[in-house]
Amino acid sequence: MKRFRYGVALSAACVALLASGCGGGSLRTISTDSAPAAAPESAVAQDRADTDGSAEVSPKSAAKSGRSAGSGENLASNVKLTQQERQVVYVANMTVRAKEVTAAASRAKQIVTSAGGYLSKEESHFSDGGDGSATLEFKVPPARYPEVLASLGKDLGKQLSVNQGTQDVTLQVADVDSRLKSAQEALVSLRTLLKKADTIGQVLEVEREISAREADLESLQARQKELAAQVGMATLTLNLVGPVTVVPEPSEEPAGFLGGLAAGWSALKGFAMVALTVLGAVLPWLIVIVPVVLLVSFLVRRARGRRTPPAVAPAETQAS
Repeated sequence: MKRFRYGVALSAACVALLASGCGGGSLRTISTDSAPAAAPESAVAQDRADTDGSAEVSPKSAAKSGRSAGSGENLASNVKLTQQERQVVYVANMTVRAKEVTAAASRAKQIVTSAGGYLSKEESHFSDGGDGSATLEFKVPPARYPEVLASLGKDLGKQLSVNQGTQDVTLQVADVDSRLKSAQEALVSLRTLLKKADTIGQVLEVEREISAREADLESLQARQKELAAQVGMATLTLNLVGPVTVVPEPSEEPAGFLGGLAAGWSALKGFAMVALTVLGAVLPWLIVIVPVVLLVSFLVRRARGRRTPPAVAPAETQAS
């Protein structure tokens, strides 16, 4: 009986093991047939996750899941960066030696006008013998600025020197625009507050604040217009000189003690020159005025001497 029981129990255990093995094999066969070539690894990982409660995830799948999970929370991913247009001021100073200054100045005006610019300032000095000069200040559109600069240096005569400079004022323009907007909003708020004021003191205080903000607003508007004018048009200063006009070359001033000594000596010479000029202008007047003043002074003293009363006799003679 004991052997019979042991045999029955052993048979039941073998049947259970075979049933469990066959069931697992059938499941793996189905998953292999229905998945692509990379599916066995995922199936093994899934089995490990089911049995151990944790699974290893590849970096790519983790990155995808992280993006999908955090798409609603990551605000930086939704920010769109826009490139701001740079605001640049162009300035140039050119010196050209021309055969005829008058003709060169007319030609320069034609070049600038055809490029869409205009003449903003002119100073000219003409004389016989080719010793003339002219200084013309033009406003040129930035898009045509390089073309106009090259044309003026090539078509008018011999280019002696050219100095160019640029300044990026993008931050200044943005700052002025922001402050202008804030000032306008503050004025709107103050005007609304003025309507709600109950006492005369409150009204006067709000009106003073409005006046101060309006002054700031006008200053910001003027600054905005100035920056817009500088950015909208490049400034080009053209110096035209004749064939025999001497053009001074810029000299480098020494620094330190020698530089201070040279500056002091130059200032002393300038002061002496001004003093001598003033003395020369005043001297003819002094030649006429000084004798008249002396004569008048002499006559006044003489008249006072005649009006002096006679001396009174001493008291002793009166007693005797």
